[in-house]
Amino acid sequence: QVQLVESGGGVVQAGGSLRLSCAASGRTFSISAMAWFRQAPGKEREFVARISASGGSTYYADFVKGRFTVSRDNAKNTVSLQMNSLKPEDTAVYYCAAQRYATRSVSSNSFDYWGQGTQVTVSS
Repeated sequence: QVQLVESGGGVVQAGGSLRLSCAASGRTFSISAMAWFRQAPGKEREFVARISASGGSTYYADFVKGRFTVSRDNAKNTVSLQMNSLKPEDTAVYYCAAQRYATRSVSSNSFDYWGQGTQVTVSS
């Protein structure tokens, strides 16, 4: 089993930055690709960013391209999300997720492990 714990959420003004981190523990050798999702009140969970097992390949949702950067440190079993130029519409609970078997899918159904989420609130 794998446990994922997010940290780094908080309240920031529009235009500001936050850095989210996700620490993996347990059977971390079974983790392949990792990703960040988010869910705003009254909305469905949506994909934000994905990073391959090696960290050499990344993929972003259009609405965060150029503003967010995903990275991972396999030696420390962590994945991070640097969020710049934040907008009020970025307000959501952000979740870290991991796949056991690498696929190109960014559907939430293709991810096997999930963290509990961290709240990000962007004020206008």
